[in-house]
Amino acid sequence: MSYNIAIDGPAGAGKSTIAKNLAKKLGYVYVDTGAMYRAIALFLLREKVQPQDTDSILAKCTGADVTISYQDGEQIVLLNGENVNGLIRTEEVGNMASNSSAVPAVRDRLRSLQQELAANENVIMDGRDIGTCVLPDADVKIFLTADSAVRARRRFEELAAKGTPEPLEKIEKDIIERDARDRNREISPLKQAEDAVLVDTSEMTIDEVVEAILEICRKKGCI
Repeated sequence: MSYNIAIDGPAGAGKSTIAKNLAKKLGYVYVDTGAMYRAIALFLLREKVQPQDTDSILAKCTGADVTISYQDGEQIVLLNGENVNGLIRTEEVGNMASNSSAVPAVRDRLRSLQQELAANENVIMDGRDIGTCVLPDADVKIFLTADSAVRARRRFEELAAKGTPEPLEKIEKDIIERDARDRNREISPLKQAEDAVLVDTSEMTIDEVVEAILEICRKKGCI
């Protein structure tokens, strides 16, 4: 029997960071579904597809073969055999992913792989619709959120540390717009599952968030 932990929430809430820390502490496999969608988005950008061009997204996405492997516990996202971990964290890729992930064909291609992983391994999976669509029977469901200004500041500091800074105002504007797209899309919109526990990280450190979720897992019998 495998245990599944689903972490959903808006862009910049810290889902990946928290999920990675939890996976290490629990010995679970971490599945970054957002990275998988970003890989397809990178492919579409390379194909010169415009974010709003749904027809072209539908036509081109079949050319993107996205798989994952694990090296020393780290998820490696492969796009047509190429390790793209270091190429998929730009704002441009994120915005394309927000648009392309609303296309049913894109979601269908990745959902089956994600569900197969969860059926065979103890996994922590983060994304926008894990608890509502991908893993509706997950043992633990968390909805991780934070104020948009806080999320923008975190993203600003992350990009600055990488040497690719962007204006704080632009980052927050992009986050707010992405939230609206994700919450209002027809297919698998971002929303809190009825049985998910809300965790607002606005005033919490990473360690505090991890410990809060570990306590939830203890109560659910996943530890």
